[in-house]
Amino acid sequence: MFEHYYAVIMAGGEGSRLWPLSRQSRPKQMVQLGSDRTLFQVAVDRLRAIFPPERVYVVTVADQAVGLQEQCPEIPLQNYLLEPMPRGTASVVGLAAVALRKQDPQAVMAILAADHLIRDVDYFHRLLSDGFRLAQDGYLVTLGIHPTHPATGYGYIQRGARLENYDFLTYDVLHFREKPDEETARRFLAGGDHDWNSGMFIWRLDRIWEEFQHFMPELLVKLEEISSAWDTQGFGEALASLWPTIKPQTIDYGIMEKASHVAVIPAVDLGWNDVGSWESMFEVFSQDSGGNIILDAEHLVLDTENSLVVSDHTGRLVVTLGVQDLIVVDTQDAVLICSRKYAQRVKEVVNLLKQKDDARRFL
Repeated sequence: MFEHYYAVIMAGGEGSRLWPLSRQSRPKQMVQLGSDRTLFQVAVDRLRAIFPPERVYVVTVADQAVGLQEQCPEIPLQNYLLEPMPRGTASVVGLAAVALRKQDPQAVMAILAADHLIRDVDYFHRLLSDGFRLAQDGYLVTLGIHPTHPATGYGYIQRGARLENYDFLTYDVLHFREKPDEETARRFLAGGDHDWNSGMFIWRLDRIWEEFQHFMPELLVKLEEISSAWDTQGFGEALASLWPTIKPQTIDYGIMEKASHVAVIPAVDLGWNDVGSWESMFEVFSQDSGGNIILDAEHLVLDTENSLVVSDHTGRLVVTLGVQDLIVVDTQDAVLICSRKYAQRVKEVVNLLKQKDDARRFL
């Protein structure tokens, strides 16, 4: 049924959102969170029912590739596609499209993330199956997430008319919305016609190539040059010289917000989370009677409420006494202590460390 269907896992990132547990050399998809499997391994595991390893591609950067290969050696080495440097999700999709044009011009691509958590895997498989059917009919498909609260950290998708020719719920897309302020997010939620943008997409290879031609012709020229050098001795040099000249851009803004024939499949109760901050752990993991989450830590809790304690090593006891709404992340060389309401600002810490020569070892 799924002939010509390929998964493309985006596995870049600079390890800033879950610092100090995640770092540049070990971004969040390479860490374990309450499991003996990393987020990347879990992402690969949940694809097995549809995609054999040889039809799974991973786009990452060179300094992360070895670690990812060690975690999932069943994926063929040649299926790890290396960006010289991050240039946004549009270039990730483009590089994967170049590889698949060489492999299978009839390919249908499912663009997925290495660092998402999905609880209902069977439901996810149905969504991938439904998306495959839509994509075969020429749609650019996005998977929407039914919003449970007025989140300001996600983009939104406004649904239009239902597509009646299918036995599952799917809609035309009216608009892609940027991350809103809280008042706008509440309006989206109250309207009932908006979904969170999951960043997961499905389309035929030839369709996305057409859209690059229409809306990102400068990128397409560079992709064509990269394609011409593919499997030649000069490929590495060509990629290294061309890639830095690519203007960073997301696939959402570069194509999806402008294209026609775009459909959204809304997912309800998928149990999806993009693990975008330490605060998101409270949406993912079970809490004790005091509202606390303890992940891999030796912890003594006294009069502590609604707090998160994380550790990546054994042998050190973490004690919290008389605190609430706190995040504590204990690692070998750095400790983060912050209020939950500041969890989204952890990236500012990473940016500050980048500016200090004597602190870059902590990145």
